[in-house]
Amino acid sequence: MMIAGIDEAGKGPVIGPMCIGGVKIEESRAHILKVLGVADSKKLTPKKREQLAAQIKKHADSFYILEVGPSQIDELRKIMSMNEIMVVCFSKVLEKLKPDLLYADAADVKAERFAHNIRRQYEKTSPAHAKEIEIISMHQADAVYPVVSAASIIAKVRRDELIEELKQEWGVDFGSGYPSDPKTKEFLLKWGKEHSGEFPGIVRQSWQTVQNIREELRKSELK
Repeated sequence: MMIAGIDEAGKGPVIGPMCIGGVKIEESRAHILKVLGVADSKKLTPKKREQLAAQIKKHADSFYILEVGPSQIDELRKIMSMNEIMVVCFSKVLEKLKPDLLYADAADVKAERFAHNIRRQYEKTSPAHAKEIEIISMHQADAVYPVVSAASIIAKVRRDELIEELKQEWGVDFGSGYPSDPKTKEFLLKWGKEHSGEFPGIVRQSWQTVQNIREELRKSELK
């Protein structure tokens, strides 16, 4: 039986893309992932994640990483919620892997609803397989199922690579891209002031962080 895990990296940042990783492996060989030492990607050092990502890609039967850019996220947010976007993205990765059993890290407060919504979305492109596949969605699945940990690792490593590429391209260290990161905040504030509240394409314009900065700048102009 083929099992797969899907997880995301970069759902929350205000800068850069979101990556959804999927890993498929024969269930009888899945213990290899545990032997490799896969764990929740957030608990591993970047160097360890990179080493593991290479090993995961070597041992998995297949893998896939979906990259969703900031402007794509902004466009989708005009017509659906972030949870709905996650359902669409997870389903796209599922289409590529087509396992018998899927373990998904729940991107919804109700894990069961997330699994149900993935199946409904998947039915649109693969109706026959959607009826047969078993989908298990769970919060912190990446800490429980090694195949989800593996998906989490390859997604995180790819997002980190893309963030580094953006820093090189723009010639600026804007930090991790998360709203709570002081470097990210500083970059956004400075850019906003210098460009009259307009932000580059690497920034998710629909994020509250951006709205707040624009509001701050508007208020300071009125003083």
